[in-house]
Amino acid sequence: MITNDIWLIAGLGNPEAKYDGTRHNAGFSALDYLADKWGVSVSKAKFQGLWGQTEVDGHKVCLLKPLTYMNLSGDSIAPLAGFFKIPPDHVIALCDDITQVPGKLRIRPSGSAGGHNGLKSIIARLGTDQFPRIRIGVGEKPRPDYDLADWVLGRFPEEDAKAVKDRFPDLEAAARLIMAGRLGEAQNKYNR
Repeated sequence: MITNDIWLIAGLGNPEAKYDGTRHNAGFSALDYLADKWGVSVSKAKFQGLWGQTEVDGHKVCLLKPLTYMNLSGDSIAPLAGFFKIPPDHVIALCDDITQVPGKLRIRPSGSAGGHNGLKSIIARLGTDQFPRIRIGVGEKPRPDYDLADWVLGRFPEEDAKAVKDRFPDLEAAARLIMAGRLGEAQNKYNR
């Protein structure tokens, strides 16, 4: 294992059961997939979230579900990153993306929040936008006047839910590539 090679993967969402299966909780669902695939329990309560630690391909990895609600995700992520001395470029955020069709992955090394309040909170608390993110397409509002909160807090139709879940193996492979220092390869292979 590489010394001090530690990563934080945070799935963004809202903590109450009533939000399970909503578009805004695509990050939580993706994190659940990773936890199951990597055999780690995300159940330790600290840092205003639930977290667990494992090793993946020789990297120490903390998986985190912030329990702060989406708009304050950084209030959970920054303290955990600070505690373990994880630099921002080793923090991978998993979140929903209403600008992409359901299941499309959009992998970026850094950038603005793009209107996403969870990313906005992380940028504010980490003091930088220089952290990788994997945005998960959940589909755009059906019409311009549709309330955005109603849309992101709504549940997926069955076919859209399947389109998102079917991409989780690709998301996992992309996360492994990012941790291996091959983000460009992850983009080329999985940005679709």
